[in-house]
Amino acid sequence: MAGVSRTPLIAGNWKMNLDHLQAIAFVQKLAWTLKDSGHRYQDTEVAIFPPFTDLRSVQTLISADKYEIAFGGQDLSAHDSGAYTGEVSGAFLAALECGYVLIGHSERRQYHGETDEVVAAKVQAALRHGLMPVICVGETAEDREQHGPSAVPVGQLRTALQGVPADADIVVAYEPVWAIGSGQAATPEQAQQVAAALRQLLGEVLSAEAAERTRVLYGGSVKASNIAGFLREPDVDGALVGGASLDLKEFSSIVRFQKHVGV
Repeated sequence: MAGVSRTPLIAGNWKMNLDHLQAIAFVQKLAWTLKDSGHRYQDTEVAIFPPFTDLRSVQTLISADKYEIAFGGQDLSAHDSGAYTGEVSGAFLAALECGYVLIGHSERRQYHGETDEVVAAKVQAALRHGLMPVICVGETAEDREQHGPSAVPVGQLRTALQGVPADADIVVAYEPVWAIGSGQAATPEQAQQVAAALRQLLGEVLSAEAAERTRVLYGGSVKASNIAGFLREPDVDGALVGGASLDLKEFSSIVRFQKHVGV
């Protein structure tokens, strides 16, 4: 069951928003807001994914003020170094003390042509540098109609897990493309159905133990008003929050889902 052995993770993907000065102000306010509300990070982990240009500022602030907020990159290169203009190495993210990195977000797949094979190579790059990959999978409305609800996300994850050791620390984020930014979230039942299928695949490809401890997040129009329903499902262990993660009140309310809805 979620919460028994898996600490819920609320992850905020800022996408291409907030410069480094805005990031400093936001992280300070988020930390203060959560402290004032008595948030316990051991009960619900909080992670943010700022743009690359913000990461050094965020790292310096979090380190200096000893905030318990985790952070990571929105992407990384499959390569460790070399003639790859505009790419960011996992080594650079590790040097900035990032704990996580998003891989295969639907926007990367859609706008940058990332294939399942590219995603798999990036997962390997993350693991090489001690970063925990947040492997994003999901289907379009057309995929869902043609193949059913879980076939495409399960296929994407199967490829992404190629060569991943059974003891690797990973996170899986299910984000139905049809729900992202649409205001139309999946139902908790839809999220649970796919999360359960993804967890079953983790058991088949990695191990039963890996399936039990790996957190599966839901992403797609997550709000304070619907987070509780998702987190009540046994195989949904948190959320990958997009637009709502830029709204301090809304995001901190999502983080405090246990407090304000009694889950």
